Amino acid sequence: MKHYHKSIVLSASPEQVFDYADDHSRFSSHMTSSSWMMMGSSMHISTDDKLGREVGSHIFLKGTILGIPMFVDEVVTEHRKPSVKSWKTVNVQNLLIIGDYAMKFDIFPQAHSSLFRVSIDYEQPKKHKLLGILFGDWYAQWCVQQMLDNAKSIFSRKS
Repeated sequence: MKHYHKSIVLSASPEQVFDYADDHSRFSSHMTSSSWMMMGSSMHISTDDKLGREVGSHIFLKGTILGIPMFVDEVVTEHRKPSVKSWKTVNVQNLLIIGDYAMKFDIFPQAHSSLFRVSIDYEQPKKHKLLGILFGDWYAQWCVQQMLDNAKSIFSRKS
């Protein structure tokens, strides 16, 4: 597996940051809007009745990219408010750029702010290895950066 992480400082309490990031419809909103990185497509995010906010809860992403139907089922593996949440794929269909992955965010209290770190561990896609080799690292970095940028747009920030 490959790994990437990045951090920012947000002018918000760990509880405020956790509450924001614990809502995948907001935290992963970069997946729900059409963009060049999503090849003009978007994914729909849904959850089970636990809303992706408990260990064992599921988060689903479904959509079509370049006419190819895609599906991702993620399960929450760690949920410790206000400091850590992690989740990983348990079923993926037709991912083009990266394969199975695990994501995590950590929140560390600081004086009047929080250090917010987002990380991804990911494999190459099983079917489209060349796409993974060419674009996997770039896509993983883009995804993490989008999550940080979204959080930065919500909270006053320090860099």
